[in-house]
Amino acid sequence: LKPSWRKDTFGPSLCARPHPWSSRAAHMVDELHSNEESAWAGDDVEKVVLETLDGYLKEQPYQEEMVPHWINYICETVMAKLNQTKKPFKYVVTCIIMQRNGAGIHSATSCYWDAGNDGVLTYVWPREKSKDVTNKTMWCIVTVFGLEF
Repeated sequence: LKPSWRKDTFGPSLCARPHPWSSRAAHMVDELHSNEESAWAGDDVEKVVLETLDGYLKEQPYQEEMVPHWINYICETVMAKLNQTKKPFKYVVTCIIMQRNGAGIHSATSCYWDAGNDGVLTYVWPREKSKDVTNKTMWCIVTVFGLEF
């Protein structure tokens, strides 16, 4: 019998048979890649929310009678765009629109979940220090919860 030896654990094999860890390591790499693709991506969610709000409310003056329609449209559009990403999440989208008249609003969210896999994003539109022309008649606050299944 000839001795079988390796240069290092993960390096090239100097024997004909495969290393017992090679298939497990390949599976772990595939799983890691899969987890990255399915992980909560707050930046991507923020982009979806911003595109929806800019595209729909940017030129609109505040109209109290239209607010229920706007809220429904924003929630449904954000939800549809997030579902198109095919990530393994259940989403909850909330939207608040209020007239800019000096009134205050206080809001909070609290979650008990798997912080490693689930996520939340709250976006206040328009941004206070935005370089773009902002809507001076209303505020919109969109919150998106993503719960991995």
